[in-house]
Amino acid sequence: MSYNKQDILKALETITATGEEKSLAESGAIENVVIFDKEVIVDVVSANPTLQAKKKLEVEIMKAIHQHVDEKLDVKVNVKTKTISVKPASIASDKSIPGIKNIIAVASGKGGVGKSTITANLAVTLANMGFSVGILDADIYGPSMPIMFDVVDEKPLAKTVDGKAKMVPVENYGVKMLSLGFFTDPNQAVIWRGSMATKAINQMIFDADWGELDFLLIDLPPGTGDIHLTIVQSIPVTGAVIVSTPQNIALADAKRGVAMFKQADINVPVLGIVENMSYFTPAELPDNKYYIFGKDGAKDLANDIDTTFLGEIPLVQSIRESGDVGHPVALQKDSPLEEAFTEVTKKMLTQLVKRNDTLPPTEIVRITNMSGCSTN
Repeated sequence: MSYNKQDILKALETITATGEEKSLAESGAIENVVIFDKEVIVDVVSANPTLQAKKKLEVEIMKAIHQHVDEKLDVKVNVKTKTISVKPASIASDKSIPGIKNIIAVASGKGGVGKSTITANLAVTLANMGFSVGILDADIYGPSMPIMFDVVDEKPLAKTVDGKAKMVPVENYGVKMLSLGFFTDPNQAVIWRGSMATKAINQMIFDADWGELDFLLIDLPPGTGDIHLTIVQSIPVTGAVIVSTPQNIALADAKRGVAMFKQADINVPVLGIVENMSYFTPAELPDNKYYIFGKDGAKDLANDIDTTFLGEIPLVQSIRESGDVGHPVALQKDSPLEEAFTEVTKKMLTQLVKRNDTLPPTEIVRITNMSGCSTN
C-alpha cells in the first residue's frame, strides 16, 4: 500500500487538538512528518505539559494512523511540550544572581507540614515541564533535600569562574541543589548563631555557579526568623508560596507567614497557599475521603486574606515513602499524585505570570530594625 505525508495529515485531522475546536493537523501542532518505507515519525507539540496528556496524545496519533492509513506501519511519536512563557521578574538590585529569572521562597509558619516535600515535588514538576530549576535548601537546622533527591553521599565540586572559585550545585532528576546537608555531619546537630547561619546562606547563594535557571526555589525553615530576613535582605525574591495543613494551629502560623511577606518593609508577593495532608483515602476504600486535620482550612484562609489557593495534596503513604528513598512522588508518571502536583504548579505559574506582568520590580529589603530585632 502506498501512502504519503498528506495521507498521514488527513488521518490526524480526525484528532481534536487539546482545548481547541480545530483538528490536530489544523491547529499547527504537527511540526513534522517523516516517512521511511514502513516507518512514520511524527513530531507534535502538546499544549498540556503533563506526562499523562502527552502519552494519551501519542496513543491517539498511533491509532489514527493505523486506522486510516495502514495498521502495519511502525509509528513513532515525539511529543514536545508547548513552551510556557514565564517572563522574569524585573529586578532592581545589584545583588541579583546572574542567570536566575525567578526566585520563589517556599515557607511555612509551622514545622512538620510538609514544606520540604512540597518544594521537592514543585521542583521536579517544573523540571518535567521543561524549565531549568534549582533548589537552595535554606533550612539550616534541618536540611532534607539531599535525602529527598538521593544525593546524600554527593559533594558539590569547585570550579573557577572569572577567576573566582565557585561551588557547582549537585544535580539529580534535572534539579540543581545546594544544601548545608552536603557540608555537615548528618549525625551532628548544627549549633550556630544567627550570624554563622547568615554567612552560610550567603555563600550558597553568591559563591555558587547556578548557571541559567528559570526558577530557584528556596526551602525556608519554619517560622519567621534570621534565615528569612537574610534571604529577603540578600536577594530580590520574586514571590512566596506558603504551605499549611488544614489544622487550625497550622493555619494560624501560616497566616503569620503570609503577614511577614506582606509587611510593608518586606513586600514580597505571596503567590498562594498549598494545603498539604488535605485528606486521607484508604486503598481499600478508594471513594472515601477522611479529613483527619480538618476540611478546607487553607482554602478558607486564602479567601479570608485575599490570597490564591493553589490546591490540595492528600495524605498518602507513598509521598512519605518516596521522599525517604530519594525519589519525589511527582516523578511517578501518570499517577494521581503527579497530576495533583502538576495542577498546583500550573496555578503557581499562573500567579507568577500575573505578578511579573503587573507588579513593580522586586527589590532587596533594607531593614535596620524589625519588631525590636536588629539585623545586619
